[in-house]
Amino acid sequence: MDELTLITVLVFVTAALGLEGIYWVASGSRNKNKSINRRLWLSRQLNARKPVLSALRKERRVINLNLNSAFFQRANDFLVQSGLRVGGRVLAVCFIVTTVFMFSLLGFIFGYNIETLVGASLVGAFAIFVYCKILRQKRLARFSALLPETVDVIVRGIRVGYPLPAALNLVAREMPDPIGTEFGIVADEIAFGQDIRTAIGNLYRRVGQDDLLLLIMAINIQSQTGGNLAEILTGLSRLLRSRSKIRMKIRALSADGRMSAIVLSVIPFVLFGGICLISPSYFGEIRHHPLVGPALAYAAISLIFGNIVMYRMVNFKF
Repeated sequence: MDELTLITVLVFVTAALGLEGIYWVASGSRNKNKSINRRLWLSRQLNARKPVLSALRKERRVINLNLNSAFFQRANDFLVQSGLRVGGRVLAVCFIVTTVFMFSLLGFIFGYNIETLVGASLVGAFAIFVYCKILRQKRLARFSALLPETVDVIVRGIRVGYPLPAALNLVAREMPDPIGTEFGIVADEIAFGQDIRTAIGNLYRRVGQDDLLLLIMAINIQSQTGGNLAEILTGLSRLLRSRSKIRMKIRALSADGRMSAIVLSVIPFVLFGGICLISPSYFGEIRHHPLVGPALAYAAISLIFGNIVMYRMVNFKF
C-alpha cells in the first residue's frame, strides 16, 4: 500500500470518528431536555396510561413470533433485557449486513466458497450476540446501582401512608431509566387489574437482575404472611448497598485480569490488520498452504479457551 492510500484511509477514519463524536455530543444535549424516563416521555406524547402500556409492551416483543417455544422465549427475554427497542426485521438486517461484511473480509483471505459463507454467518450471529450481551450487562449494572435508592423510595412512600402500588408508581415518576420505565410498567399492570405477584414477576423476566429477586421475595412473603414491609425493605436496602460495595471491590481487584484478556485478544487482529495495510502481499505467499487452515483453527480454539479461563478467573458469584 502506497503512502497516498494510507493517508487517505487515516483521514477517512479520523473524519468518521469526528462525526461520531459530534453525534454523541448532540445526542447527549438533546437527551438532557427529555423526560426523566421513556415512560414519562410517552405519557406526555400519548396522554393516557393504556396506550403507553401498550406501546412499552410492543417495544419488548423483539421476536414477534407466536410460537410456543422456550428457545424463542429465552431469546426474546435476553434481547428485552439488553434494552434494545428494535424489531426482528431490524435484527435480521443487521445480521445480513454483518454477514456480508465478514464474508467479504474472510473471502479475501480464504477465498469465496460455501465454508467461508458459513463461517461469516456464524461470526455475524456471534457479533450480534456479543453486542446485545454488552448492552445487557451495562443495563443490569445501571439497574443494580439504582436499586437501593429505589427501595428507599418505596420505603418512604409506604411510611407516609401510600399503598404499595402507589409507592411503585412513585418510583416510576422519580427514578430514571431503566428503573423508572420498568416500575412504571408494573404500576400500570396493577392499575389495569394484574395482581402484584404476577406484575413483579414480569418485572424480573424483563430485567433479569439477580438482586431484584430479593425485593420480589420480600414483597411476596409480606403479601402472604403480613408484617411491616417498610422495616423489611429498609433492611433489604442496607443489604443491597453492602452487596454493591463488595461487587465494586471485586471489579477493582479483577480489573487487571480483564484488561489483560482484552489486550491479549485484540493484539493478534491488530497486528494482522496492520501488516495487511503496510504490506498486502505479506500473507499472500502462504494463503493457500495446507497448514494455514489447521494453524488458524488452533489459534481460534486457543483464543476462545484462554478467554474462557480468564473470564472464570475475574468473575465471581457471591
